[in-house]
Amino acid sequence: MIKSCYIHIPFCKNICSYCDFCKMYYNKDFIDKYLLSLEKEINLYYKNDLLNTLYIGGGTPSCLDEISLKKLFKIISIFKLNKTYEFTFECNIEDINEKLLIFLKENKVNRISIGLQSFNKKYIEFMNRKYLNKKEITDKINLVKKYFNNINIDLIYGINNETLKELQEEVDSFINLDVNHISLYSLILEDNTILKTKKYKEIDDDLNRKMYDYIRKTLKKNNYIHYEISNFSKKGYMSKHNLCYWNNDNYYGFGLGSSGFIENIRYTNTRSLNSYINGNYRYIKEKIDNKRNMEYEMILNLRKIKGISKKNFYKKYNINIKDVFDVSKLNENKYYFYIPKKYLFVENYILSDFILD
Repeated sequence: MIKSCYIHIPFCKNICSYCDFCKMYYNKDFIDKYLLSLEKEINLYYKNDLLNTLYIGGGTPSCLDEISLKKLFKIISIFKLNKTYEFTFECNIEDINEKLLIFLKENKVNRISIGLQSFNKKYIEFMNRKYLNKKEITDKINLVKKYFNNINIDLIYGINNETLKELQEEVDSFINLDVNHISLYSLILEDNTILKTKKYKEIDDDLNRKMYDYIRKTLKKNNYIHYEISNFSKKGYMSKHNLCYWNNDNYYGFGLGSSGFIENIRYTNTRSLNSYINGNYRYIKEKIDNKRNMEYEMILNLRKIKGISKKNFYKKYNINIKDVFDVSKLNENKYYFYIPKKYLFVENYILSDFILD
């Protein structure tokens, strides 16, 4: 049974300089055609599963106008949610207003993820995002708290020329917002981004690591649980949806450029709007054999701080982890294998060891 679903809304009022997600400029004519095709895709593939999580991301879902939002939520009303569901909607901080929040609350959303990224005007402008001052941001967050208690905010750090002092000020400002989930992203140069065309140079690795360690330790002192490489939450507020990915569970992905994993098939949708509107949804489909799935099991689960469950691995594959993988670089306790904390910053080098020949 599939218990999670991601829906992609690719439209944005402006394009962030670092973003490599599937995105395009807001266009009302395209939105109407896109939503019509999204409805057809969902009706074609959704099999009436009872979902634990539903996630609307982008792009910028909050850039949709009232009419388009109503169309979107009418389309997704087909999904069945269990009694303890988590339903996340992504918002840019500048899009937040009371009318939007009331609409989302009335339509079963119970978690808001906010693209905040930074308080620093210099870096907000560098990222090609709209700047709000500290009071405006605080007022927006407090408004969200009137309607939702499950709130995530994103923090981007490691921008070239950013100092440790600037980072410390950022972290203090984020902590003072007193939300229960913070997602952390080091600015990485990706293909198909504005920064790539401008030949942006990434920050020095040693400074990047110092920043990561500072954030991790500071959030821990302020009662945030570090439960995944880049994610921190107060007790009881881990992202159920993202845990679906990290636990290597099945999930639907609907919309332009989205990905899914269903019955040993991993697929990625087309990033071409014309193809998508014409009903040519799937771009890549990969049949995952047992060996490949065990690789995914290790690489995804080891992103979690507690690591991979020995019991669950054996239950899924009828074999012990040690009989398949070299786990000499991992720590071990009675129930889990996990990456030592001193190696979390370079976890990609550790995870690459679990690609079988």
